[in-house]
Amino acid sequence: MISVRNHRPLLSGNKWLIFAGIALLAYACSPKLRPAPRPEPPAEKPVEQPIHEKPVVKPPPKAAVIAMLLPFGLDHLNPGQTYSDVSLKQATLSLDYYQGFKLALDSLTAQGYNYKLQLFDSKGTTAASHALANNPQVRACDLIVGPVFPDDIKAFTAVLAGARKPILSPLAPSEPTMFKNQNLITAIPPLDCHAWAAAQYIIGSMKPKKIFILKSGFTEDNAYIIPFKKAIDSLGKKHIVVNQLTVVRGQLDALSSQLSLTGDNVFVIPSTNQAFLMVTLRALDSLADIYHITLFGHPSWEKFTFLKADLLERLNTHITVSDKVDYKAAATLNFLKLYRKTYHVEPSEYALKGFDEGLYFGGLLGAGSGDIKNLDKADFTGLHNSFRFTHKPGLGWVNTHVNVYQYANFELKPVE
Repeated sequence: MISVRNHRPLLSGNKWLIFAGIALLAYACSPKLRPAPRPEPPAEKPVEQPIHEKPVVKPPPKAAVIAMLLPFGLDHLNPGQTYSDVSLKQATLSLDYYQGFKLALDSLTAQGYNYKLQLFDSKGTTAASHALANNPQVRACDLIVGPVFPDDIKAFTAVLAGARKPILSPLAPSEPTMFKNQNLITAIPPLDCHAWAAAQYIIGSMKPKKIFILKSGFTEDNAYIIPFKKAIDSLGKKHIVVNQLTVVRGQLDALSSQLSLTGDNVFVIPSTNQAFLMVTLRALDSLADIYHITLFGHPSWEKFTFLKADLLERLNTHITVSDKVDYKAAATLNFLKLYRKTYHVEPSEYALKGFDEGLYFGGLLGAGSGDIKNLDKADFTGLHNSFRFTHKPGLGWVNTHVNVYQYANFELKPVE
C-alpha cells in the first residue's frame, strides 16, 4: 500500500506582526536628544494604543480518506518477473487514471480541502481483490475507488455486501445487476442507459409508427434489444410497432413492402460484429437510394475504424455517447497544460476520466466531511464524462448521463 497525503498550503499567518515588531524595536532603540527648555504645554490625555489580537488560525479540516484499488501488478517488478502485454496495459491504465485523479485532488486541496489517498495493488486478479476487501485499512476509508474489472468488482463487493462504504466502479460500464451491492456507484453508464436514451430520442424527436431492429443472430444483441424494447413500450405506451428481423447475408428484401416512401424509416442495429455490420450496412445503403432511412447503432461504433464516416452519414446514423472531449474548450486546454507540466506526458482517456471523477467525488467528500449522499442532487459536467446519478434499490447509484450524436460532415456531432 502506498499512502499519499494532500496537505493544505501553509498559511501566511501573521507576517504583519513581524513588521510591526521591527518598527517598534527600531523606535525603542533610537537615540534620545535633549531639547532646549520651553514652557510646558497643558497636559494632554495620553492616546491609547490599539491592542492587536492574534488572529485565530483554524486547524486544517479532517482529511477524507480515499482507498484506490488499481491493477498496477507491482509483483511483475520482482527479480525474474516481467510484464506481459496484458498486465503492462493494465498497469499503464492504472497509472494514467491515478495521475488524473491525483491532479484533481491537488486542485481541490488548493481550495482548502484535505485528503489522504491510499493506493492498493489489486493485481487484476479476483484473489487479490477478495483479500483487499478484508483489509482493515480499506474498510476504514471514506470512499473506495475500484477494483476496475467486472470479475474483480464482483469478488470485492461480495465480501463488503453489508458494509456501509461507498464503492466506486470507476471504468467498467457493467450492469449493476451483476454485483447487487447497495453501496456500489457505477460511474460509466451501462448499456441499458444507452438503449433507453436512444428510445427516448426516437419517440421524442421522430415519433415513428414502427421501428425495425436488424439482428445478427448472436445472443449479445439482446443486451441492447431487451432494454430498448422495454423503453419503447414504456415511453410509447405500446403504440409503436417494433419489428425484429434476423438478417442473413444482408438480405433485406422482405422489408420492402413494410417501408414508407414518404416518411422516416427508423432502423436499429445493436450488433458489434464486424462481418455482420459490413454486409448489413451495405445492404441498408442500397435501400437508402429509394427510402429515407435513419439508423441508430451501438455506442461502441464510435471506436470502430472499419466503419466509414461517409457510409454512416448517408444512412443518417445516430449513436449514443457517454464520454466526449471538447479539445477546443478552455477547461480542457488548461487541463492538458497542467497535466503535461506535472507529469511530462500526454494524458490518455483514463487520465481524463480520473480527473473528472476525482473532482466530482473529491468535492462531494467535502472538507473532511467524509460523506457522500444524495448523488441524484449533484449533477456534474466534466471534461470527458458527465454525471447524472439515479438510485436503484439494492443496486446502488448508476450514472445515466448519455448524449445522442449524429454523423454529419464526416464527424460525430451532438443532436441534443
